[in-house]
Amino acid sequence: MAQVLEFKLPDLGEGLTEAEIVRWLVEVGDVVAIDQPVVEVETAKAMVEVPCPYGGVVTARFGEEGSELPVGAPLLTVAVGATEAPASPAPSTSSASGASSAGAPAAEESSAGSGNVLVGYGTGAPAARRRRIRPERVGTPAAPAPVVEPVPVPVAVPAATGEVNGRQGPVAVVSPLVRRLARQHEIDLRRLTGSGPDGLILRADVDSAIRRAEEAARAQTRTAAAEPVVAEVPTAGTAVPAAAERIPLRGVRGAVADKLSRSRSEIPDATCWVDADATELMAARAAMNAASGPSGGPKVSVLALLARICTAALARYPELNSTVDTAAREIVRLPGVHLGFAAQTERGLVVPVVRDAHTRNAESIGAEIARLTELARTGKLSPAQLTGGTFTLNNYGVFGVDGSTPIINHPEAAMLGVGRIMPKPWVHNGELAVRQVVQLSLTFDHRVCDGGTAGGFLRYVADCVEQPAVLLRTL
Repeated sequence: MAQVLEFKLPDLGEGLTEAEIVRWLVEVGDVVAIDQPVVEVETAKAMVEVPCPYGGVVTARFGEEGSELPVGAPLLTVAVGATEAPASPAPSTSSASGASSAGAPAAEESSAGSGNVLVGYGTGAPAARRRRIRPERVGTPAAPAPVVEPVPVPVAVPAATGEVNGRQGPVAVVSPLVRRLARQHEIDLRRLTGSGPDGLILRADVDSAIRRAEEAARAQTRTAAAEPVVAEVPTAGTAVPAAAERIPLRGVRGAVADKLSRSRSEIPDATCWVDADATELMAARAAMNAASGPSGGPKVSVLALLARICTAALARYPELNSTVDTAAREIVRLPGVHLGFAAQTERGLVVPVVRDAHTRNAESIGAEIARLTELARTGKLSPAQLTGGTFTLNNYGVFGVDGSTPIINHPEAAMLGVGRIMPKPWVHNGELAVRQVVQLSLTFDHRVCDGGTAGGFLRYVADCVEQPAVLLRTL
C-alpha cells in the first residue's frame, strides 16, 4: 500500500520566511516524479519553481493561487510509489505535527524522497512531464476499466471560479501577472469578458476594468461632495480618505521598503558628486565595438565600462568595498568585489550581482550584466543571484535624469550613481566646446571612511571617464 507523505514549503534561503503561490503546476490525481516542480511561488527576492522530493500521485493541495504560506506550511501530499489515484479519499493531514498524513515520522519522510529539497532555486534532476491519471478504456468485457474516484482537494475553490452572469467554471487567465494585478485592485475576474482567444482575459481587460472602477469612484466622490457633509472629530493618527487606494507592501516592493528603511536608520551616509566629460569614454566604447566587427559578439555597454572602472577604483580604495559589523564594532573589508547593479523590472527594483567582478574584463562584465538583466526581466532570478553584493552601481540616467542621492544597498558601504550622458557646454583645452557630460554621485557610509577617501575614489572614477587611458596605466 502506498504511503502518503506531506511535502511542506521548504526553506527558500536568505532568511525568507514566506512565499506567495503564483501558479500550481500539478493537479490532484497527477503522477509526479522525484524533483519535479509542482508549484511556482514568489518570494521577496525572486520567482521560484518548487520541486517535490517525493514521487507518486498527488492526493491533496494546500493553498490557493495568490495566497501566502509560511515556510514549513503544508504544500501538498503525495502517495509515494503509487501509479494511480487512490480509490478512496486520502486521510487528512496534520500541519501542526509536521508528520505525514499516514502518521510516518519526519525521518521516514526524508528517506522516501530525493533529499534535494529546494534551498533557493531548485534541485538536481530534470523534471519529468506530469500526467493525469484517467480511467483506462474498456477493451473487453473481461477487462473492465479501473474506477478512479476523485480525490478531494482540501482548499477553498479559487476566487476566479464559480458562476457569475450565467458563466460557470474557471476563468480563462493564463498570466500570473494579470491575476496579481486584479487582486491588487480588487477586480473580480469572473465579471470580465476576455478579449483574447477563447475569451482569454488579458492585461488590457484588467486595465480597462481598473479605469472603470476609478472613474466610478471619482463620480461617487463628486456626488458625495455635492451633499451636505457632517464634520467629524479626527482620531489619532493619519487620516486616510475612504477612497484612497491601498497597495500591500509585500513581495519585492516590501523587501525593498524594508531594506531602504534599514539603510536610512542604520547607516550614517553622505553624498559627494562631480561632473565629468565622458566624450573620450564614449569614443573608446565606439572604437572597441567597431574593432569587434559586425559579427564579433555582443557590444560593450557604457554600464560595463563604468563597472570595470569601479572595480579598478575599489582596488585603490578598498575601504568602500566593506561592511560594518555593528555587534563587534568592526569594519570588515571584503576580499573580492561582487558588483550589484540596479535593474527596474515589472516586479519592482532588483539588484542582480555580478560575482567576482574584480577578476573580469569589460566584455565579461557586460555579458554577465546582459544575462542577469534578461533573467530579471522574466522574473527568473534566484535568491543567490540577488544577494551577496559588496558595492552597487546605479545607472539612473536611463530614466532621463542628471543626478540623484542614492540610498546605500544595506549592508554595503557605498553606491555609485550615474546620470544621463548628454551634450553640454564644457571648457576643453582652454576653449568652450560642446562635450558629452555626465554627473557622478557617490553615497558612502561615513563610518568606513572620511570624505577624503570618498572624494579620492570619485575623482579617480571621473578621471577614468574623462581619460580612459588612466585606467590602462593603473592596470
